Amino acid sequence: MVGIIMGSDSDLPVMSAAIEICEAFGVVCEVDIVSAHRTPQKLVEYAQTAHSRGLRVIIAGAGGAAHLPGMIAALSVLPVIGVPVRSSALDGMDSLLSIVQMPGGVPVATVAINGAKNAGILAAQIIGTGDEALQQKIAEYKTSMKDEVDKKSEKLAKMKYKKYLNQ
Repeated sequence: MVGIIMGSDSDLPVMSAAIEICEAFGVVCEVDIVSAHRTPQKLVEYAQTAHSRGLRVIIAGAGGAAHLPGMIAALSVLPVIGVPVRSSALDGMDSLLSIVQMPGGVPVATVAINGAKNAGILAAQIIGTGDEALQQKIAEYKTSMKDEVDKKSEKLAKMKYKKYLNQ
């Protein structure tokens, strides 16, 4: 099971991509709003009880100062994937730097700004290391992406742009 948390309900449009990809792989999600700054006691409770509730990975999305992923990582034994959410002030760079610059001993895997889909895929891959059926679903997903690109490449090759392709 994956815990998907965000600092505010305004992060849900971004974080919904992680929810959707986990559900597509059949990975059960627990979704909640946990603010590092406005609900610090809830954050501590969430992080310290995550493992005993059956969570295997936590995806934490946050914007601005973006302390949520790091604080969860500091308090939990579970792997944490941080999703920097684009903020209006610095276009998400503040979030990215806050999440990626963790001190030694408190790792947070960090995806691209608004990269919740990749966070969901990474969470599924982590859980899939011990679940062959889930690994197979991920392999099929990757094959479908390859097939989609191959079809687009074939279509382009039939067009006037064929001379620009490296074939």
